[in-house]
Amino acid sequence: MDYKIDAIDRRIIKLLQEDGKMKIKEIAHELKMTNTPIFERIKRLEKEGFIKGYSTIVDKEKLGFKLVAFCSVTLESHNQENIQRFVQEVGGLSEVMECYHIAGLFDYLLKVYVKDMLDYQDFITNKLASLANISRVQSSFVMTEIKHENVLPI
Repeated sequence: MDYKIDAIDRRIIKLLQEDGKMKIKEIAHELKMTNTPIFERIKRLEKEGFIKGYSTIVDKEKLGFKLVAFCSVTLESHNQENIQRFVQEVGGLSEVMECYHIAGLFDYLLKVYVKDMLDYQDFITNKLASLANISRVQSSFVMTEIKHENVLPI
C-alpha cells in the first residue's frame, strides 16, 4: 500500500526543503505540535522515499566552477546494451551534474560544471568523446543563470 502524505507532511517537507538543518524542535514549534509526532513523520517520509536524503548547497562559482554547459548527446545505436553502457559511463563523469534521457532531436541532455573553457575542452575531448556509441554532441553555454530552485512547490 502506498503511503499518502497529508497537509502536515507537506508542511514538514516544505520546511526541510527550505532548511535541511532545521531541528525537529523547530519544526514542531512552527507546526504547533510536539517533537515525537514530527520525528515519527520525518522517519516515515524518509522510509517511504518522499525524503531521499540531505545535502548542502554550495556556491559553484566560489569553488571555481565558472562555466556551466548543456551537452545534447545522440547515440549511434539504441540497443539496450549500448544505452546501459552509456548511462553507466556518463554516471561516472564527475563533471556531469545532471543527465536526462530526452525525447526529440537528441537522446540525452547533460548539465556539466567545469572551471573554464579549457576544462570543458578537456572534458569533451578526453572524457565524453572517449565513450563508445556517441554519434553527435552539441554544446550550449550558460551566460546568466536566471532561476535555479531546489525547493519543489508542494
